[in-house]
Amino acid sequence: MKDYQGYFIDLDGTTYKGTERIPAAARFIKRLQDAGKTVLFVTNNSTRTPEFVANNLRENHQINVTADNVYTTALATADYLDKAAGDRRRVYAVGESGLRDALRHRHFRLTDQHPDYVVVGLDSQVTYAKLETAVLLIRAGATFIGTNADSNLPNERGMVPGAGSLVKLVEYATQQQPIMIGKPEATIMKMALQKAGLTKDQVVMVGDNYNTDIRAAINTGMDSLLVYTGLSTPEQVAAMPVQPTHTVNSLDEWTVE
Repeated sequence: MKDYQGYFIDLDGTTYKGTERIPAAARFIKRLQDAGKTVLFVTNNSTRTPEFVANNLRENHQINVTADNVYTTALATADYLDKAAGDRRRVYAVGESGLRDALRHRHFRLTDQHPDYVVVGLDSQVTYAKLETAVLLIRAGATFIGTNADSNLPNERGMVPGAGSLVKLVEYATQQQPIMIGKPEATIMKMALQKAGLTKDQVVMVGDNYNTDIRAAINTGMDSLLVYTGLSTPEQVAAMPVQPTHTVNSLDEWTVE
């Protein structure tokens, strides 16, 4: 088995399911930390700040990490726009505090008045009015950005709608394809590699969702480890043309080199 220096790890469905713990994940991460591996949670969830995510992992899931161990699609979106925008710094965002804070940290102005970009992410308090505004602004010329394409999120209640469901609604109403940032796109993975200071050959992507986590690794040329604790099933994965590098039923099965 390859001796990976870095592990990029998904959250929802891999590390926990909503408020429900996945004890094997905590044991897995402790083994990685004891072995001196780089651990970075690379998540498509744009709703929370890295500080909130790290605090949740420590207090509710017995995983001792800090905000530096977290890279969200909100951060990746803000980093992408920071490099691409130049002096075009006006953004209308459909999303929660994680996305808004990440954009403000990169000195973007959040406004519904002639924005340069419209960013659509997960928003549990979304309204028709917010989506209506996003659609009209994009149709008026703003560049359409989607944080991620997840159709669903696994939590303790089941598979609830993800950010991709909102992105698809706006896409349908505008008839415009968004620039997508999160998994399965390589954009978030390349930025995460830069943050970790590692090359793609040194890292394995760990996740439960073939269509996001594993495809992100494939699109980046990275190895992958699929764990069957969340969305994808063995039957679904068996039908895929490109298989994950590794698969396990539980992260307890993984041996850290």
